[in-house]
Amino acid sequence: MAIVDVTVIPIGTDSPSVSSYVADIQRVLREYEEKGQIRFQLTPMNTIIEGELPILFEVILAMHEVPFEKGLARVATNIRIDDRRDVKRRMEDKVERVLSQLEG
Repeated sequence: MAIVDVTVIPIGTDSPSVSSYVADIQRVLREYEEKGQIRFQLTPMNTIIEGELPILFEVILAMHEVPFEKGLARVATNIRIDDRRDVKRRMEDKVERVLSQLEG
């Protein structure tokens, strides 16, 4: 299982606000989550997605397409992949590990 950090940047919008694009991307992610293919977490700066890498690439493509579907001509998407194969860890496990070290 991999964890991916994705930021989709719509370029050439009419406004500095991109919340409507983010909301549409989150709708796409919900569809994948409802099928049990991914888990995701929205943050103020990006979205974290967890799942099998081939599915994550499919999801990233779907996310990247959203601004184009809304009429934009340019989109930049940043992707960072954490693909650890020796152990199975979820997003929460990574956070809990750091928090446990703060307490100890």
